[in-house]
Amino acid sequence: MVATVDLTGHRFIVTGGGSGIGASVCRAVAAAGANVAVLDRRGEAAATVASEVGGTAVTCDVASSSDAAAGMAAAIETLGGVTDLVNNAGLGMSKPLHRYGDEEWNLVVNVNLTGTFNCMRAAIPVMLDAGGGSIVNNASLNGLRPLPGEGPYSAAKAAVINLTMTAAVEYAPTIRANCVSPGLIDTPLTAPITDNPQWLAGAEAGTPLRRIGTADEVAALIMFLCSDAAAYVTGQNIVIDGGAGLPSLQADSLLRTIMGGSAAGR
Repeated sequence: MVATVDLTGHRFIVTGGGSGIGASVCRAVAAAGANVAVLDRRGEAAATVASEVGGTAVTCDVASSSDAAAGMAAAIETLGGVTDLVNNAGLGMSKPLHRYGDEEWNLVVNVNLTGTFNCMRAAIPVMLDAGGGSIVNNASLNGLRPLPGEGPYSAAKAAVINLTMTAAVEYAPTIRANCVSPGLIDTPLTAPITDNPQWLAGAEAGTPLRRIGTADEVAALIMFLCSDAAAYVTGQNIVIDGGAGLPSLQADSLLRTIMGGSAAGR
């Protein structure tokens, strides 16, 4: 269960809110008193979450400039403004970099990076006119430590981190903008790993906290960043990965070689 803060009077727009981390954010902020607009390209999924939290569902493909503008406008009108934007919509795939076709590259980059930009562009003028607001963009540990096979995704998430920092500089002190960068989190997107006992065990063994994260834990961090408790936090990228990003690949490989396959302390 997510520990709540007081978000009474906040008006949240959450993209990719129909499942996973986005749905957990919607539930958490609604429980803390916020009004929520759930944006998702899957209208039925958005409607399901919206009905749970007493919010508004908006079918919206954030990768489309026109669709994002229309969806954001509808959400803002229904909410009577926007105080908090959580850009969570994203997708990925895995293959060697040179095997990505134009359509695949464009899909991954447009959803993860351009979609974030599209929604920020729509929300920022409203927040400026209202005298304040908070933006939290969901990046990824991959944006800092890329994985083989996920070149477009990692590049897009690295750009999201930079875009967030740019917004923090440009729109301070009126708007705060921060990033969260999750590691492996138990969501429908990661089911191929979490549903495979061998893969899951390997992932947990490589994480200092010896488990993968939950969507509720990421939601709690996002909720904190949007709250008054984080009033002096902006331009930050906060990694939430159970420590998985800490080991050096070179050092870890060397230790495994020297110690016959087991790293120190494991």
